[in-house]
Amino acid sequence: MKRILILTGDAGEAQEIYYAKFRLEEEGWRVEIIAPERRSFLSVVHDFEPGFDTYTEKPGYRVSADLGLEECDPTGYDGLVLPGGRAPEYLRNKPKAVAIVAHFLEAGKPIAANCHGPLLLFAAGYGEGRTLTCYPDLAPDVRSAGGEFVDRDVVVSGPVVSVRGWSDNGPWMREFVRVLKAR
Repeated sequence: MKRILILTGDAGEAQEIYYAKFRLEEEGWRVEIIAPERRSFLSVVHDFEPGFDTYTEKPGYRVSADLGLEECDPTGYDGLVLPGGRAPEYLRNKPKAVAIVAHFLEAGKPIAANCHGPLLLFAAGYGEGRTLTCYPDLAPDVRSAGGEFVDRDVVVSGPVVSVRGWSDNGPWMREFVRVLKAR
């Protein structure tokens, strides 16, 4: 049975956390949510409103973290999910979160990054010479990391599967499951 980590926390995007969790559990895999601390945290829901220049944010669901960052040994996991929302913006400043992402990158284990999730990839040194997608407003961050941004529903670059946001959840998990099964 495969074991998958979802790395998120306060203000993680609810639709990306729960879609990934439930889809991967459908495969019969064990999915654990890791956050800065083992506790319940509040996710958020992002949407678009006519006339707004950017997305809006509303309170989402409470999410229970199975593990805190300091409890996590990533060596026992087969894949990593990086949902978006605002959580990656603050997690990239937590050395243990970056070390967990770096472990998956160095080991060549599958990673699924959605929306703002690639910010954690960049913090772990990923990007140089890579092609990926993410929330389009992060295209400058992709270029700053030495990568190429493409505005597509899903990009698979070796073991890394990236998408633009929750509206691409279907292609995101379809490709991530395919990459995990190929290992």
